[in-house]
Amino acid sequence: MSEHQAPSPPSLLRRLAALLYDTLLVIPLVGVTVALASALEMWLLGVSEGGDYYQMNPHIVQLLSIACVAIFFTLFWRKGGQTLGMQAWRIKLVDGSGNTPGTARCLLRCAAALASLLPAGLGYWWCLVDKQGRYWHDHLSCTHLELLPKQKKAS
Repeated sequence: MSEHQAPSPPSLLRRLAALLYDTLLVIPLVGVTVALASALEMWLLGVSEGGDYYQMNPHIVQLLSIACVAIFFTLFWRKGGQTLGMQAWRIKLVDGSGNTPGTARCLLRCAAALASLLPAGLGYWWCLVDKQGRYWHDHLSCTHLELLPKQKKAS
């Protein structure tokens, strides 16, 4: 950043609101992805509709879900540093230089975000004690969230 004041990090409440918004978008995507994969697997295995009970392997469902969420966030972050929820709440993801992060950095952030969940979500709560308001996965991926200024309304 130049000599200007660095953008402030978004509040935890704002982050949670954006996450809720994005969760409402990504859950149907995960559902459709798993349903399509299940239908494809049933077709490949020759399982008929009225036939035997069929259940997809839960590990495959978990992997598909994680992949779907990672792709969702990575595509949006690569496009402009914002998911739809982040746009609504004026939050932007940037790298250490203030630029939109690259694909590898976005994927690393997704993987590190999973690790941040493990000890009772401590990696997420960390933003409350971190002087720069960063999560563990921000530190691990060399990214951070910025609160964007309000847009001036055109008259």
